[in-house]
Amino acid sequence: MTPAARLQAAIEVLDEVIASARDDGPPADAIVTRYFKHRRYAGSKDRRAVRELVFRAIRRSAQRPESGRAAALGLVEDDPSLAELFGQPRGPEPLRTDEVATSAGFVPEWLVPELSPLIPPDEWPALLERAPLDLRVNIARTSRAELLKQFPEGASTPISPWGIRLPPDSRVDDHPAFEAGLIEVQDEGSQLIALACVPNNSDRILDLCAGAGGKALALSAAAPGASILAADSNRARLLKLAPRAERAGASIETRLLSPPRESEELSDWRGEADLVLVDAPCSGSGTWRRNPEGRWRLTPERLDRVVALQERLLDIAAELVRPGGRLVYAVCSLLSREGAGQIERFLQRHSSWISEETAIAGGRLDGAGLLLTPAHDRTDGFFVARLRRSC
Repeated sequence: MTPAARLQAAIEVLDEVIASARDDGPPADAIVTRYFKHRRYAGSKDRRAVRELVFRAIRRSAQRPESGRAAALGLVEDDPSLAELFGQPRGPEPLRTDEVATSAGFVPEWLVPELSPLIPPDEWPALLERAPLDLRVNIARTSRAELLKQFPEGASTPISPWGIRLPPDSRVDDHPAFEAGLIEVQDEGSQLIALACVPNNSDRILDLCAGAGGKALALSAAAPGASILAADSNRARLLKLAPRAERAGASIETRLLSPPRESEELSDWRGEADLVLVDAPCSGSGTWRRNPEGRWRLTPERLDRVVALQERLLDIAAELVRPGGRLVYAVCSLLSREGAGQIERFLQRHSSWISEETAIAGGRLDGAGLLLTPAHDRTDGFFVARLRRSC
């Protein structure tokens, strides 16, 4: 492919990404893969170049562009040499004087008032920086010191005692340590959520929004004697946990839930859990550096829905915790309404509950919890709060 053809391919992919973001379709990575699956003539250098153009355009635009061409015109503003590719054979149509490029930005304008006040504009660029690849060591079976010998390019994560940090775009899915269940890919911020739970071997633990089970696996590694139930309403994601648990040597029960009947389906846990983790569905604003098109998918209506869902899940969780037990709430979000504001409203509804210090060596105090951010902590963005039910 010529450089002009690569740019045209990027525009075509961006058109698909924009439509998918609008219609809640597959993510950009999947769209890029699908695009080249039907274009076998494109070599590895072509695929790499097109992907780089696509994600440069996605990271550059806070608002969803009108079209892939408008997004590409934004790239021209940053790199005028790209203008020479318009009008070339197999390239984009020639430039027109009446065309408008997508404006550059980090945070969608409508979301700026929603951001935590702990995140000033000078921290916004870090929200879109390329993220490293973090690994969590399975401490039930080995140590970080031992695993670092197998990853000479890696370093210890600054905060989590379980983590190893590798450069962006590192691959470990064919590494012997991964195949042996000694490591899992998990951002340091996500590891810190499990650390905030302070699991004990005697605990009965419920991971209420377990997804594919990353945090349940971390809890099991930290407290192998704990009884852990991983629950979720997404069958496809929950099914991924069993092979991961088998590889890690973890014993974790799973349960598929059917909203809005969660309370009924978890009635055997009512007032019995030592710990309930609510890693709730959220805006995903803390993961923009990994999923930058997430900014294009979020709408005010969608945000209202996830905030209402978080509130409902917290109230369900409160019923499941035993007297004296604890509840840990987490969201991969940088928005006050989902973090500090959500816990403030919970404590207003449940006045007997007590907020406790979150015992992790990172983050900044944000209401009754801690906020982890890419600029301050070099992790994905997370809010985490630890609560205790009165005896």
